[in-house]
Amino acid sequence: MAGTLTISTLSDGTNSTSSTNCIQGSAKAWVRFNGVTTTTINASYNVSSVTRNATGTYTINFTNAISDANYSVNYNLDLSLSTTNNDAIAVNINSITTSSFKLYCYGGYAAGSLADQEYVACSIFR
Repeated sequence: MAGTLTISTLSDGTNSTSSTNCIQGSAKAWVRFNGVTTTTINASYNVSSVTRNATGTYTINFTNAISDANYSVNYNLDLSLSTTNNDAIAVNINSITTSSFKLYCYGGYAAGSLADQEYVACSIFR
């Protein structure tokens, strides 16, 4: 049976919060992936795929579109790679749409050039 439950406040009997906090404060998508040579998703929510476009360049694709392109992308990268010496020192995020965004990872030991990352985690909030 489908339906809608409309409430203004959630409470556990001791603590309470506005239902808006739960809806707007929750991650709309997240992903953890290995981006070396082939892209392997380790775990995700609302991410259908990650495409490795070129060295250090990835497109994260959403399963369900975000309401608009004004979302925030938070990321973590492996800073002690076991397979390369290209610890990420900078990331650029662009080509942001409601269905995907591009992530560019620049390596520290490779004079700031694009570098594959063994561990990449992103969370998207809107």
